[in-house]
Amino acid sequence: MKVGIIGFGRLGRLISKYMSQDFTLFVHDLHDYKKEIEEIGATPASFEEVCQCPIVIPFVPMSTFENTIKQMAPLLKKDTLVVDVCSVKEMPVNIMKEHLSKDIQIMATHPMFGPDSARDTLFGTKIAVYPVRMEQELYIKISAYLRSHGIKTIEASPEDHDKQIANSLILTHLIGRSLIDFDAHKLEIDTKGYRRLLKILGTVENDSWQLFEDMNKYNRFAKETRDTFLHSLQGVLSRLES
Repeated sequence: MKVGIIGFGRLGRLISKYMSQDFTLFVHDLHDYKKEIEEIGATPASFEEVCQCPIVIPFVPMSTFENTIKQMAPLLKKDTLVVDVCSVKEMPVNIMKEHLSKDIQIMATHPMFGPDSARDTLFGTKIAVYPVRMEQELYIKISAYLRSHGIKTIEASPEDHDKQIANSLILTHLIGRSLIDFDAHKLEIDTKGYRRLLKILGTVENDSWQLFEDMNKYNRFAKETRDTFLHSLQGVLSRLES
């Protein structure tokens, strides 16, 4: 099976490394990563060549997702499966349904892991999935493939995904970014709780500010989470000051 990858950033590189063991992988990126792509057993390819594959996965920032889908649309063959990996789901699903013809299959996913947490293995990781518009048999095969690699699949609608992720990933990144701004670091005199708190830094410090900004901008439930968290924090501070 040929699979086309658009984008060889941190997540695209990680997924390509694993997928190249099972698929004939064609990878396109705006930058010249020919050496790195070949090192993982994949083939550097043009945008057009990648879009000719029966499965195409764009690993691009959410801010450029719509433009990428528009460029892909006229190049895709009938029955091609387009799989998104955005950390929000309503926005990319709506974009794909709007710009991709009805003979193009669509699967929404969100890998709940990244280059740091899944550097050595995929076993024990999770991925949110949703068959937006695809053959049931293909959806079952892909889900089984993911589970065979130790990945737990969680089927969730785009709305349910975005509600839950606003109270998990986005809140985690909000706290992590605050800790970075606070300059939280290892101390000789600390507690186990503090060391656990610092582990949050490891999940966000290598991710770009653009990712953090995009997941807040394109998830309609993010502001409510931020406001609720801030209200809770202010409530705790008020009790201390009373």
